[in-house]
Amino acid sequence: MIKNIFKTPTSYTTLPSSFYQQVNPIPVKTPQLICLNNSLAEQLQLHDYIKNPSKATELFSGNAIPDNTQPIALAYAGHQFGQFVPQLGDGRAVLLGECIDKRNQRWDVQLKGSGRTKFSRNGDGRCPLGPAIREYLVSEAMHALGVPTTRTLALVSTGEIVQREQAYPGGIVTRVASSHLRIGTFEYASAHLGKDAVIALTNYAISRHYPDCQQDTHPIRSFFKQLCLQQAKLIAKWLSLGFVHGVMNTDNTSISGETIDFGPCAFMESYNPDTVFSSIDRMGRYAYSQQPVIGQWNLGRLATCLLPLISDDQNEAMAILQSQLDDFLTIFRHNYHQQMIAKIGFVQESKTTLDLVKEYLHLMDINEADFTLSFRYLANVIESDQTEHLNLFNKKPGIQDWLKKWRQIITKEKQNINNLKQDLNHVNPAIIPRNHRIATIIDKAVEQQDYQPFLMFMEALKTPYSIQKKDLKYMEPAIQSELVTTTFCGT
Repeated sequence: MIKNIFKTPTSYTTLPSSFYQQVNPIPVKTPQLICLNNSLAEQLQLHDYIKNPSKATELFSGNAIPDNTQPIALAYAGHQFGQFVPQLGDGRAVLLGECIDKRNQRWDVQLKGSGRTKFSRNGDGRCPLGPAIREYLVSEAMHALGVPTTRTLALVSTGEIVQREQAYPGGIVTRVASSHLRIGTFEYASAHLGKDAVIALTNYAISRHYPDCQQDTHPIRSFFKQLCLQQAKLIAKWLSLGFVHGVMNTDNTSISGETIDFGPCAFMESYNPDTVFSSIDRMGRYAYSQQPVIGQWNLGRLATCLLPLISDDQNEAMAILQSQLDDFLTIFRHNYHQQMIAKIGFVQESKTTLDLVKEYLHLMDINEADFTLSFRYLANVIESDQTEHLNLFNKKPGIQDWLKKWRQIITKEKQNINNLKQDLNHVNPAIIPRNHRIATIIDKAVEQQDYQPFLMFMEALKTPYSIQKKDLKYMEPAIQSELVTTTFCGT
């Protein structure tokens, strides 16, 4: 046991015990702390662990449990690729407890890869080191990019072997989230526990994430409306960065509106709206351009769980929630349009600005231009440096015509060109966690126990909108031999 870092009881245990299992992480043989996220640890007021790596290793490997705490594994169900799975849950994770940060915000602290629970089914409860590294890199990159997301506090190698299609070194990642409530949590309550449990869960979710809804005449309607808004904003942000989640099942859809679960996710390189990375998404259900529709579909599954709480008249309840669902794509499109016009330097949405975006994406598509750099290099074009930009489009005449039109319109609207360059660089990242970079870093870590490339890349990802000369290599797209077109959950 070690000193209790959680200054508040785990609020999730105020729910009926059917929502969780009390279970401790299973100790590992020879844990090694690869990385502690010092800035996040500071935010969570975990100062002792910044100063004491051995103490941090014990805690974040699961080998030591804080005094007077009881870790739990959470129950949930979910629709996976459209098919309902009534029993899922934390099969390889335990919630250690909840931290209160400097701003009095509550955060879950969860170990992932910490051993079997009753939800493990046939799994071993462990996580290979590679997927743990991927989660750390991508979740922290998303945070730096300004995307609502779970965070990663620590990465530990376990000194044990995890058997999948082959043997891999094991890892444990410490995930921090504003909560681990999912749409699948509501589906579990609705399928197994009955109306009273759904009411208790809804009240808990409102209290924790949407407290303003408590003052509304119809708090549950307001809660659903707010969640629809958060999901619409989140997915719009994903698309603006070329992010493909890869496995948008309802058990991977957070009630808080954060990005959660980074298994087969990836960022597009060449722009293609039909991009799919996940090895198991053979029908393209979760393709880049499908994500808004899937987000709406997932919210529809939550609506089904909430119907008995809205009205005793099912038809009336369906009409109320359906009207909010019908607004989802409109809300998404507004947020997406705002994100995309900003990426080419505009503030006001108009037919002219939207047409410019549409034409630009079309040119990127037919020329297989890199999504991230096509936007980033626009700032260079302002200063008449078109070389790098034109090379992305194979110097085709179409892009030169578009650039001419864009410059004419943008220079009329923007009085200060220097400010325009800053504005463009503020919304268009130079660095993203590209697939080939992640793959190389994982190979070095897994095969050679060389964690320096991981640590260096992690440092560069902290400032994706401003880049130092030493990090220019991280901007480069994959060459043909480096392309990673298929990703795996890896768990």
